[in-house]
Amino acid sequence: MAIAPPSLCPLPKSLFPKYPSFSHQLPLRPSLPFSSQPFRFTVRASSAVAVESDLRNQQNRTVETELFSCPVCYEPLIRKGPPGLNLDAIYRSGFKCKKCNKSYSSKDVYLDLTVTAGLRSYTEVKPVRTELFRSPLVSFLYERGWRQNFNLSGFPGADEEFRMAQEYFKPAEGGTLVDVSCGSGLFSRQFAKSGTYSGVIALDFSENMLRQCNDFIKQDASVSASNIALVRADVSRLPFSSGSIDAVHAGAALHCWPSPSNAVAEISRILRSGGVFVGSTFLRYTSSTPWIVRPFRERVMQSYNYLTEEEIEELCTNSGLTNYSKKVQRSFIMFSAQKP
Repeated sequence: MAIAPPSLCPLPKSLFPKYPSFSHQLPLRPSLPFSSQPFRFTVRASSAVAVESDLRNQQNRTVETELFSCPVCYEPLIRKGPPGLNLDAIYRSGFKCKKCNKSYSSKDVYLDLTVTAGLRSYTEVKPVRTELFRSPLVSFLYERGWRQNFNLSGFPGADEEFRMAQEYFKPAEGGTLVDVSCGSGLFSRQFAKSGTYSGVIALDFSENMLRQCNDFIKQDASVSASNIALVRADVSRLPFSSGSIDAVHAGAALHCWPSPSNAVAEISRILRSGGVFVGSTFLRYTSSTPWIVRPFRERVMQSYNYLTEEEIEELCTNSGLTNYSKKVQRSFIMFSAQKP
């Protein structure tokens, strides 16, 4: 194999009239434009090692950007910036859709991949159950007493819920996990800290929840150094390519979604074959709830999308997910389903 010399002399720009990305001041080092088109050129054997290394670096960057897609057209985004799925690399990167020409960036502590990203005049109000969690006060209180009250409805506690989810996620170990409706990152941080996954994406529609998540991450050096990214997105319009995600987690979230059916369908779309979806939520009532009590619970719970055990299973199977399983404790349910 030819060995690259210690230094490469600059080449005249006229030698590469068709490739403006080559500078006559630099030795065969392609720049990083927003284009995903590969370079095709002929080089001498003595330069092959250096060029091969540069092309491999560029190819790695392209592969990483394919994880994120435009929420408008689902075309994989092209990335300009440092590689890596971590807070610093994502913050310093710019993303662009080559199809609809829309750009996305991290102007805040998170990458905004909503359809409305970048709009100045248009505002959109979600249902009350969604808007509630965009409040700075609720975001601040969520892990400071709010979430702990869930044990009154049968939730076993964050540590036990994390252990249960990890059991379900064993087929997805080593892959990419998306924690949808992550809130302040209670579980996102645990998934990242566990080292079980190649990358963790903490995703939520609430800007303040993501800011709170970022604050918690900064307080734990082991989490801030891990492969974790913060993304703002709509669960009914997930910004990922179809079949690109290994695991999706939605802890105590389904009842807050404007349309659980659309959200579960989106989760099914982005899961790869063999990918796992694990969720937990409050039940409207259980199979053991007396019939005389059920109409009352339905009336008092109309402000949220509390579902029954049967409805949740039907949502998953209707979206193409299989191997459904569940664990129920009073009004708490954790369920799992897999993409065939």
